[in-house]
Amino acid sequence: MSTYPVPAAGGPGRLAGRRAVVTASSRGIGLAIAHRFVDEGARVLITGRDAAALGEAAAGFPEGTVLAVSGNASDPLHQRAVLDAAADGLGGLDILVNCAGTNPVYGPLLDLDLDAARKILETNLLTALAWVQAACRHPAAGFLGGGASVVNLSSVSARTAARGIAFYGISKAALEHLTRSLAVELAPAVRVNALAPAVVRTRFSQALYEGREEKAAAAYPLERLGTPEDVAAGAAFLASDDAAWITGQVLTLDGGLLGGG
Repeated sequence: MSTYPVPAAGGPGRLAGRRAVVTASSRGIGLAIAHRFVDEGARVLITGRDAAALGEAAAGFPEGTVLAVSGNASDPLHQRAVLDAAADGLGGLDILVNCAGTNPVYGPLLDLDLDAARKILETNLLTALAWVQAACRHPAAGFLGGGASVVNLSSVSARTAARGIAFYGISKAALEHLTRSLAVELAPAVRVNALAPAVVRTRFSQALYEGREEKAAAAYPLERLGTPEDVAAGAAFLASDDAAWITGQVLTLDGGLLGGG
């Protein structure tokens, strides 16, 4: 576990005074969300499996604006350590962003290794549920006190069959239904929504566009792939009071892909 100086009070912005945990945020979309939240005035705790990489990520923030706790997102002990740190260092928790995800296989469903499928479900679905359960049960986080928000990271692959990554899409479709179900069960104390990006320029999705980015981007009406910052903007909206009457929804961020025919 790695820790960094307790963040000072957040600055002005839509998330001023809010306390956030962003899982899997040492790079990519999670890191961009953490930066956007800090820019919007939140105090943020970032997490990641690799302590060194997490330390480098934390060093990229203005001094005193983040906490960092390393560990495996699926580990209940890590979840408890993060929530303890949020309670002690941030004074509680208002926003939980579930960014942890995996897709270790590529190919048709008939060739899918079922152990790999179980790993995908464990990371992409059950870990998100576990974090929500842990946040709601933590005695000092105050997550059920009212005004809290969960943002889950889904994918457009949940909406349409995608060759090669079909089971990843299946896991994200389940995550979207989990989002709707939690939204009903946790209302009105906690809003629960999800983001569904198309291909975003990250290391995680690099295999989908590397060496042919221009061709990949041509499939999008807006003629470009997404960026982590595009997704971060959506997360900041859903976590803010601008979305105070929105719960159980999935915000699609796809450059017009699904609507473009």
